[in-house]
Amino acid sequence: MSDTTYLGMPLEFWSAGPLGIPFHLWSAFVGLVGLIVGSFLNVVIHRMPLDQSVVSPPSHCPKCDYQIPLRHNMPVLSWLILRGQCANCRAPISPRYIAVELFTGLVFLATWLTFGRSEPLMAGALCLLFAGFIAATFIDVEHLIIPDEITIGGIVVGLLLSAAAPALQGAVNIPAAMKSSALGIFVGGGVVYGVLRLGKLMFGRQKLELEPDSVVVFHEAGVVLPSETVPYEELFYRRSDAVTFQAKRLELSDRCFVDQPVRLELRREPPVLRVGGETFEAEHEPWMSAVIDRIVLPREAMGFGDVKFMAAIGAFLGWPATVFALMASSVLGAVVALALIATGRQNWSGRLGFGPYLAAAAMIWVFGGQTFVRHWLGY
Repeated sequence: MSDTTYLGMPLEFWSAGPLGIPFHLWSAFVGLVGLIVGSFLNVVIHRMPLDQSVVSPPSHCPKCDYQIPLRHNMPVLSWLILRGQCANCRAPISPRYIAVELFTGLVFLATWLTFGRSEPLMAGALCLLFAGFIAATFIDVEHLIIPDEITIGGIVVGLLLSAAAPALQGAVNIPAAMKSSALGIFVGGGVVYGVLRLGKLMFGRQKLELEPDSVVVFHEAGVVLPSETVPYEELFYRRSDAVTFQAKRLELSDRCFVDQPVRLELRREPPVLRVGGETFEAEHEPWMSAVIDRIVLPREAMGFGDVKFMAAIGAFLGWPATVFALMASSVLGAVVALALIATGRQNWSGRLGFGPYLAAAAMIWVFGGQTFVRHWLGY
């Protein structure tokens, strides 16, 4: 044993962390926990948008319903050993699963190495926040929604953890941390809601050109377009919001129309459906199908889920983080959107989830963005 090593490891490895346990033993533990949490996040990402329980039934293959035993449910290793296939039916398992597990483990480890020595409770709270970011990102990319369990749940948990770890808010006591968290919720949600309303005023309608004789279905939850489903809550905010189109054929539950203009206004009291010269109460028409070539939709700068998501970020990180996240995410989103358009993977009228860019910008804030801003502003 040399003066710089002990049991073959550098002395720095054995320096004490929380509870007197060597800090880098904690690091290995946190990284392992991150891998396990990443495995659970894969379940959340798959089931939560489908309104399925994330705890029951146990993990199983969606193709053959084979219940996955513990030996085949080890993060990262199981995917590699099984070569990305179900052990029972050999159906392919998406590389997303191992990517989420690895990324979550690395994020947890990086968070611990950055903050764990001085603020272990803060590091744990940030790991929980980043787990929510990862789940929200993959769900938003695939489904263009951020579930309330993540956003509203994040607001509540962020407020509570700010009390448990005031350093999250840069505060020295619980009252100051709670005040900062509450202000973060108000400013974060309020700023994004203001952007949403401004975007509504400036870019209030979106004209979509569809393939000839496309079938569009309206049901109780939203509009089913050929390429996506749009929830009504993302379309209707003001009384004047309306979906309009010229229907070659329109089928309601008990009648049919041919070659008629249609206007759907769900913010009226009562909600109104206008077909040609006739007017119906929309709540009495829970389903209709239309054959059309184009449709005009009310358009939002972002969805209301983004408002709640930003409020959750403010609950964890305070109001300065929300202002930074809004500005930085706008730049990130613009760069990615232009790159996708330039490579032909996205058209100008296509919809992109904004949640991933908010999450990325908030992580930049945590890992150096706030330091940069302080130097830039000179304090």
